[in-house]
Parts: sequence; structure tokens; C-alpha cells
Amino acid sequence: MNLAIHARGLRKRFGRTEVLAGLDLAVPAGTVFALLGPNGAGKTTTINILTTLVRPDAGTVHVAGFDVSTQPEEVKRRIALTGQAAAVDEVLTGTENLVMLGRLCGLGRGAARERAAELLDRFGLADAAGRRVGTYSGGMRRRLDLALSLIAPVPVLFLDEPTTGLDTRSRQELWSVIRSLADHGTTVFLTTQYLEEADRLADRIAVLDGGRIAAEGTAEELKARIGGDVVELRDADGGLLVELPTDGTVHGLRAAIDELDRTPTAAADGVAVSIRRPSLDDVFLAITARDAASDRLELIGTE
Repeated sequence: MNLAIHARGLRKRFGRTEVLAGLDLAVPAGTVFALLGPNGAGKTTTINILTTLVRPDAGTVHVAGFDVSTQPEEVKRRIALTGQAAAVDEVLTGTENLVMLGRLCGLGRGAARERAAELLDRFGLADAAGRRVGTYSGGMRRRLDLALSLIAPVPVLFLDEPTTGLDTRSRQELWSVIRSLADHGTTVFLTTQYLEEADRLADRIAVLDGGRIAAEGTAEELKARIGGDVVELRDADGGLLVELPTDGTVHGLRAAIDELDRTPTAAADGVAVSIRRPSLDDVFLAITARDAASDRLELIGTE
């Protein structure tokens, strides 16, 4: 398998806090890989190490075939990084932002303008090319930021929570752009707190918790890990009152429905029972809650 990113035994400590505790990653080239995790789990630290911004305390990391510790310049030539905030100049136009960076990357004036026009068209910004970026919407700025990352074509793109702060429409527009990049051969490694984002975009998903990968697989594989359908009890306005996971069997469904029937709210007017498939939210909560419980047990055992 051709791996764009390969990390083994990655460790990083800041003071007394161990952020990464033996992280392993294997990301095939030309895929979208999503790294999920609660706040403070180490997602941004992982990206910073993979992009040569921070050195690991232990472990080996290869990106695009090069070692991030011993060959950082080779890695930098083959990657692009878009952070959580759009790094654009609001005074300049969309075209001027791209041309300026193109020139800084060594492109000639004509080549820089040609590349700028190509990227503006690709990211749906051609009609706004001559407008100052200060007049752009949040979604347009994020698309321009992504275009800036690709002014020099690279095989690996890192996105650290790329749609934070965007509305639903802007988020979906950016998803389409990201998926298109992968379809054209770019490896996309993204961190996100939006589970729907990972579900819609990622070929593979890893859940980072406690400095390690707690689970990894496709969205469907991860959903299958937590069992069968979820039975919900909702009020007349559609609000969730109670939910119970099942093992997917007829017996399991019947037992869950019987349990819901015994709840005090079950007899209220308009209350209804529904059944749904597990979501990534269920997976995330189940995995992180399980690991948190395990950590508590370990602490109790050392007291």
C-alpha cells in the first residue's frame, strides 16, 4: 500500500502533560483521513508534528515518503497546511492574494496570474476575483484560504478544523471542494469536531483519545462496533426524551421498547417511539466515555 502518512509510536509531552502516548497512523495516498477527538485530545499537536512545526519526543513519522525529523525541508515542499483561521489579506482582492503568494513561491508574474485564475475558478470564486477579500463571506474566505494552500501543487494537504465557524451552506460548499481534491489524487488529512463532516468526507476515520487511537475504520465499520439500532422516545414536538441502544435483534428491540413503555413520560399525549441507525455521534460518545471510565479505574487502582 502506498502510504502518504505513516507514524509509529508517536509521543509528545508538554511539561507534565502527555499529549500523545504512542500514536500510530497509516494514511493511504489519495484518500481523505479524518482525525476526531475531544478538545485537548491532541489533534492539533498531531498536525503540528506531521507538518514539521513541532518535533516529537519519540516515534517515527514519514510524510510523502520523507522523515519529518531528519528531512523536514523535503516534507515542507510536499505539503500544505490550512489552520483554523483563514490567513488571507482582507485589503487585497482574491486575485491579488493568490498572485502575491505565487510570486513568493517562485512563480513568474504570468504563471502566478494563470495559477490564480485556475484556482479561483476551481474554488468557485471567479466572479469575486476582483473584489477585496474584506467583502467576502466566511465561506468564501475559507475557500480562498484553501486555494492559497494549493498555489504550489502538493500531494498532501492538512486541514485543521477547516469549517469551524461556517454556516451550513458554506460548510457543505467546502466539503464539495475537499472531496474534489481527493478525487484528483490529493491526500487530505483533516481534524474536525463536526462528526457529520467526517461521516460525509472521510474514507477512513480515527478517534483520538487519551493520546492514542481509540478506534479506526470507515464510518460504517465504526458504527457497527457499537451494536444495532437505537430506539428513541420523542415528545409531540420531536424533542428527544429517552434513547436506548439495542443489539439489532428482534428480542433486543422488543426489550428496549418494553423499557421505554415503563418510563413516566411514555403515556403522555403525542409521545412516539422511533428507531434509527447508530450515528458517528453515538460512536464518538461510546468510545470516549468507555476510555474515560477505563482511565478512572486505572486511577482508582493506583490509590
